[in-house]
Amino acid sequence: MSITVSDVMGRTAIAVRQDAGFADIVAVMRRFAVGAVTVIDADRRPVGVVSQDDLLLKESDAVRHGIPVFESAARRREHEKAAAVVARDLMTSPAITVTPGTPARDAARLMHDKRIQQLPVIDPVTGRLAGILHRANLLRVFDRLEAELRAEAEAVALDLTATGSEVTIGIENGVVTLDGKVERHSQVVQIVQAIRRLEGVIDVTSRLEHGDDDLLVLPPLL
Repeated sequence: MSITVSDVMGRTAIAVRQDAGFADIVAVMRRFAVGAVTVIDADRRPVGVVSQDDLLLKESDAVRHGIPVFESAARRREHEKAAAVVARDLMTSPAITVTPGTPARDAARLMHDKRIQQLPVIDPVTGRLAGILHRANLLRVFDRLEAELRAEAEAVALDLTATGSEVTIGIENGVVTLDGKVERHSQVVQIVQAIRRLEGVIDVTSRLEHGDDDLLVLPPLL
């Protein structure tokens, strides 16, 4: 079973309009105890995100009166945000979004790569804001029932081994342990990799024995 964003997302998203003022944004963040808010247009489509970091530039920016001529575009953008007073000028855009059908694993990778704490979830047809995905939501992937996880791991092992092979699967706190024997060394590698990709698996420990070492590379005869 593939876990998608719809399985773990929050159905209530905290959002502000593009003309929302600085003080209003701070008030919304404090009221709902969130570190970022989605900025939406008149049709409720996400156009950007304002985070606490964006707001804190108001205090941390060293240049409050004029911008030096020789500086990077990124630094110039920070100065502009520090001087901004409404969401459209404070936000980081475009908004990075996912849909309810996005695999949870892909969403987690996106958050890691972009170093972001939350993702607006949009309706794939209308593009409107449909919910929010926090990093904490994704941790629910690791709360799967042991019986459910074991069944998937056993199915993977059965699919990748030949008749006569015996693989015993143990699971404790999300860590899968493999015992038994298979025909070839390459099957051990394939089983471990496939089970490690299952949602909810934290790690895999293999004690599998094998017959043919089809991964052994022999040096050429001289």
